[in-house]
Amino acid sequence: MENQPPTPPYAPTPIPMSESDARMWAMLAHLSALTGLITGIGSLLAPIIIWQIQKDKSAYVDYHGKEAVNFQITMAIAFAASFLLMLIVIGVFLISIVGIVWLVFTIIAAVKANNGEYYRYPLTIRFIK
Repeated sequence: MENQPPTPPYAPTPIPMSESDARMWAMLAHLSALTGLITGIGSLLAPIIIWQIQKDKSAYVDYHGKEAVNFQITMAIAFAASFLLMLIVIGVFLISIVGIVWLVFTIIAAVKANNGEYYRYPLTIRFIK
């Protein structure tokens, strides 16, 4: 008994996530972007945090987390481009349209995720695959 190697530290196995929990976390990955209305940066940071914490527990949450992060990055680029275009007035209209599209698509994605459907945002650059 004295010559036995030490036992490796205990590595807990992840607890499988129930379907209802997976749907809730997927929905929260999308809705967490609405924190950007208050904080500004939260629209990108909150979905990344939720996705990173929950992605290994459910393939469904991983899919929706990637979709949410990709969409928020795309919208951040669109907002930045619209802001720059304000110098030639057209940006005023574009930033309004981008804001409406951001809000509507975020809510649609959250509802679809909560219903157990796989939703893919239209016109989104896939940075994370």
